[in-house]
Amino acid sequence: MPLDALIVPRTRDLGEGLQVRRALPDAKRRMVGPFVFFDQMGPVAFAKGQGIDVRPHPHIGLATVTYLFEGEIMHRDSLGTVQPIRAGEVNWMTAGRGIVHSERTPPALRASGSRAFGIQLWVGLPAEQEETAPAFAHHPAADLPVIKETGVQLRLIIGELFGKRSPVRTFSDMFYADATLEGGARLTLRPEYGERAAYVAEGAIDYEGKIYQPAQLLVFRPGADIVIKASPAARVLLLGGAPLGERYIWWNFVSSRKERIAQAAADWQAGRFPPVPGETELIPLPQRPPGVVNYP
Repeated sequence: MPLDALIVPRTRDLGEGLQVRRALPDAKRRMVGPFVFFDQMGPVAFAKGQGIDVRPHPHIGLATVTYLFEGEIMHRDSLGTVQPIRAGEVNWMTAGRGIVHSERTPPALRASGSRAFGIQLWVGLPAEQEETAPAFAHHPAADLPVIKETGVQLRLIIGELFGKRSPVRTFSDMFYADATLEGGARLTLRPEYGERAAYVAEGAIDYEGKIYQPAQLLVFRPGADIVIKASPAARVLLLGGAPLGERYIWWNFVSSRKERIAQAAADWQAGRFPPVPGETELIPLPQRPPGVVNYP
């Protein structure tokens, strides 16, 4: 069964030595299910004194999902949350009507030097939930269901898949899983969700007789089983869900309404978002008219 789209992420420089590979949104596919944004960070090795420094910045209309393969990041937000996230754990932050957060390498790791490798997704909220109260949830690795089959181990990060359900509370039907496959092992993805995709994080996979390498996002057509084979071994992220409907993205804002994004831009410019306790820096609003709203 042919692919609906094959996306090769483009590299974006976030400054201070940190680059990401951005798979969504893309000209070929703006979203997969409710997932409107997909960034791969690293793998990167930081020298002593260096690290991640994403200064406080705002969000509306979405939930951020942070998941690491390697390293540690300290999350702080305007709710007063201070939460480190480590490999195999998940942070789900509901922005709703508005939240501000920062992401930094903890001081101890910065002093010694460290590595970082992970994924951040944005989930668009259903229109009726876009203005919900902001919230934050952290789940350790031990809370996430693990599914084991011959040659395959899968950690269910979000949603429901293969008869298991993640404890992470979501607002719509979706799935997001971290699968490791031994060489030659096969994994079958059933057509239970309208939209499905697989991202090769490490190794390589064989789909329909063609080999796909790391940093490639395969978006599948609906309505049939998808069978992928590790070649020779692979780590693959599986994601998808019910279609969300039209969404606008500008900077860190997501909404079903252009005017709501313009309002959020004006609110950030005017200092009307709540601060992150203990933080004094801010990422300024980009120099671009806030009325111009489209996908990056």
